[in-house]
Amino acid sequence: MATISHPAFRILIEKFGGCDEYFTEMINASSLLNEGPYEKYYIDPAPVPEKVVWQLTGKDSDPMTKAAEVLVKLPGIGIDINMGCAAPDIYKTGAGIGWMLKPREETFEMVGSVAKVVAEHNHQNPENKKRLSIKLRLGDDDFKEKDFFDFCEGLADLGVELFTLHPRTKKEKLARPARYEYCQLLAEKMHNRGVQVYLNGNVKDSASLENALKKAPAVDGVMISRAAVEHPWIFRKLKDNNQSESLVIDMQQLALDYISDIEEYQPKDFWKTRLQRFFSYYSSNFLFGHYAQTEFLNAADNDDLRNRITAFFEKCPEERFHKI
Repeated sequence: MATISHPAFRILIEKFGGCDEYFTEMINASSLLNEGPYEKYYIDPAPVPEKVVWQLTGKDSDPMTKAAEVLVKLPGIGIDINMGCAAPDIYKTGAGIGWMLKPREETFEMVGSVAKVVAEHNHQNPENKKRLSIKLRLGDDDFKEKDFFDFCEGLADLGVELFTLHPRTKKEKLARPARYEYCQLLAEKMHNRGVQVYLNGNVKDSASLENALKKAPAVDGVMISRAAVEHPWIFRKLKDNNQSESLVIDMQQLALDYISDIEEYQPKDFWKTRLQRFFSYYSSNFLFGHYAQTEFLNAADNDDLRNRITAFFEKCPEERFHKI
């Protein structure tokens, strides 16, 4: 969800009732500590600070620990260590799933150090405790079940309170079915320790949610990512099993408002990438989605994008209002 999980997107989701927790974009530990020009945008908790989970990434223990000391003081639910990102430019540096591939002692030293930061904060602020969580995959393609569960047991011993499991290995793509049975097994093991487990992967509608929970009924929550970009109202529909009062969504106004929120909450240097990523998903809602995507992604600037959006709905007025 890089370039997506920022305040403008949270504002959009909240318009449809919101979700329970918002995990931020990955916050690079070293960049945060160096006070780079863009870091203030990554740690903006708007519009619902109480729902934010700060997703931390990095390749070395010391910056991760020091960055945790910064993040634990911010509003929100807590800190999430990303051990699940399998993008080559991330894991090859030792970040993301790279932490699952390192010697276990090195990974445990980092997690233990971050856990101590969270524990000390909670000791000093009993009315404002923060949670430590980890997002992970199954591991490398040759992973062994026992090693994976032993790894998670060790992390729980260090103070991890929640695991979000994307049940695929490092190289497995989205086309391969997610192995939800591992979410179920992990939940069964962790519940004895009072540790929660969230399921992540391929939940995009009520049918896929039902399928996931049928295979992993013990999980405590479900994380949805890409499907929420395409259908920002998905949480509203799933929370009450599609029984809520139907809505009519003005897709033109939704798009124009999103551009304005990007301009307010993101640096100008980010506008193009953030908008292109969003509109590549948004366009799939339309019968002529490929045409819409081509038009929107080729906009010269934000004003041109606004004009192209208006022109699209003038040409295709039947696409403007969606009933959900």
